[in-house]
Amino acid sequence: MQSDPDKLTKKHQELTHSELVKVVSHVQRDKDEWILNTIMIEDCEVPFKFKRKQQYKDLKGARVNITYYPSVEVVAGMDFEIMNVVRIKKS
Repeated sequence: MQSDPDKLTKKHQELTHSELVKVVSHVQRDKDEWILNTIMIEDCEVPFKFKRKQQYKDLKGARVNITYYPSVEVVAGMDFEIMNVVRIKKS
């Protein structure tokens, strides 16, 4: 069952949906039972993170539609802004 981004953003006000954004970097690494994915979007300095049970196809250079919300991650006592991805789809 596919999720509709308009339904998601209406139901959850903190969500943002962006279409046809270009991925400039995509890194995947193992963390426990999960594969942690971090992507960087063109003209944006904040990393977008999501996790999956299996490796995801390489997105570097691809255009994607992405639904996300802002969050803060604490690393070594310092706060870093990140975007948690709820839905990502290659365009």
